[in-house]
Amino acid sequence: MDRRPIRSDFFRYILANVISSVGVSIYILIDTFFISKGMGSEGLAALNLALPVFNFLNGFGLMLGMGGGSKFSMMYCRTERVETDRIFSNAFMTMLLIAAVFEIMGLFFSKQITHLLGADAAVFEMSHSYLRKILLFSPAFLMNNLLACFMRNDCAPRLAMLGMLSGSLVNVVLDYIFIFRLDMGMNGAALATCIAPFVSMGVMSIHIITGWNAFSLRLTLPSPKLIREIVSLGMHSFFTELSGGTVIMIFNFVIYRLLGNTGIAAYGVIANIGIVFTAIYVGISSGVQPLMCRYHGRKNDAAICYLLRLSVITSLIFSVCAYIVLFLQTSFIVGIFNSSGNSTLRDIAEHGLRLYFLFMPFMGINTIMSVYFSSNEKTHTAQMISLLRGTLLVIPLAFIAFSLRSINLVWLTIPVSELVTAAVAGAIFAFDLRRILSEDLKLAYR
Repeated sequence: MDRRPIRSDFFRYILANVISSVGVSIYILIDTFFISKGMGSEGLAALNLALPVFNFLNGFGLMLGMGGGSKFSMMYCRTERVETDRIFSNAFMTMLLIAAVFEIMGLFFSKQITHLLGADAAVFEMSHSYLRKILLFSPAFLMNNLLACFMRNDCAPRLAMLGMLSGSLVNVVLDYIFIFRLDMGMNGAALATCIAPFVSMGVMSIHIITGWNAFSLRLTLPSPKLIREIVSLGMHSFFTELSGGTVIMIFNFVIYRLLGNTGIAAYGVIANIGIVFTAIYVGISSGVQPLMCRYHGRKNDAAICYLLRLSVITSLIFSVCAYIVLFLQTSFIVGIFNSSGNSTLRDIAEHGLRLYFLFMPFMGINTIMSVYFSSNEKTHTAQMISLLRGTLLVIPLAFIAFSLRSINLVWLTIPVSELVTAAVAGAIFAFDLRRILSEDLKLAYR
C-alpha cells in the first residue's frame, strides 16, 4: 500500500471540511458576540435556550447528507448514474418531509416549544423571536447540509468549503447591520442567520450549474428500502447532533436551578465556544468519511486503518494545543462575550470553561470512531457510540451532579461521558482489528 496518495487526500479533504464546518459554527458564535454587545446577558440566555433547535436541524440535515453521501460514495464506482441520482433524490424527498414538520412547528407551536426549552418571562420574547424564524427557515438549513455532504463525496470539498464560508461571512456583515445599524435586536440576529444558508447554497450550486456533479434530482418514486439505508448510515450523525441539543437543554435546566439566568448566560458562552471546537472534530470526521467509504467499497482494510490512525493523531494534536490556548487565555475569551462586565458571569464562565473543555481529546476520538464504524457499514456500533456519549451517560450524570448541588460536577459531566465512551469504542475497535488481522492471515495461507 502506497501511503503517500492516501495521506495527501486525507489532508486535502479534512482541511476543506474543517474550514467549512468551522465556518458554519462561526455564524452562531458571531450571533453570540453581537447579541452580547447589543442585548447583554439576557440576550445570551435567550440565544442559548434556542440553540438546541440548531442541533436538531443540523442532526436531520447531516443524517440525510452523511447517510446519502456515504451510500453515494460506496456506489459511485460500481453503478450507473441513474442509481446515484436515485440516492440523492430519495434523500431530498425525505428532507422535504422533515422540513414540513419543522415548518408546522414554527407556524403553530413555536411559543409552546419556547416554554418547553425553559424560557422564563425575562427572556421569553427574545428567545421566541429567534426560535420562530429558525423554524420557519428550516428547509434552507436542511438543504444546505444535504448539498454540502453530497458535494464532499462528489470530489468537491473545496467548493463546499467556499459555500459555507460565504454564508458565514454574509451572516457576520448582516448581524452588524441588522443589530446595530437598523436596531432590529434579536429579530435581526435571527434574520441574518437565516439568510446565510441561501448564500451558501448559491455558491455551491456552481457544482451543478457547470455539470461537474455526479448526482442530480430525478423524478422517481420514493424507495422505503433506500431511505432506510440512507437513514441508517447517517443515524450516528443525527444522534451526535441530537445529543448536543439534549445536553444543552439538560444543562440549561440544571444550571438555571443552581445559578439562574446568569448561569445560563455563562453556559451560553461556553456552549457556543464548544460548538466551534466540536465543528473541528466534525470537519475531520466528515473529511475522512468519503475516503473511508471509497476504500471500503474497494475492500481495502489497510487503507481504512491508516486513515483512522491519521484522523485520531490529528485530532489529539489539535485537542492538546487548543486546550493549552483556552487554559491560558480563558479571561480574554470570556471577556469578549461579557461586554457588560458582569463579574458573576465572568467567574462562572472562566471556571466552567477550564473544566468543561477537558472533553476535547475524547470527543475527537469518539466522533472519528463513529464515522469509522459507519463507513464500514457497522451502523449499530456507530449509533451506540453516539448515543452513549450524548444521552445514556450525560443525562444521569448531570442529574446526579444536580442532586449533589455541585456545579463543578456539572461541568465535568461531558468529559467523563466522553472518556467512558472512548474506552468502549477503543475496546470494540481492538476486537474488530483482531478480526481483520485474522482474516488477512487466513488469506495469506491460502
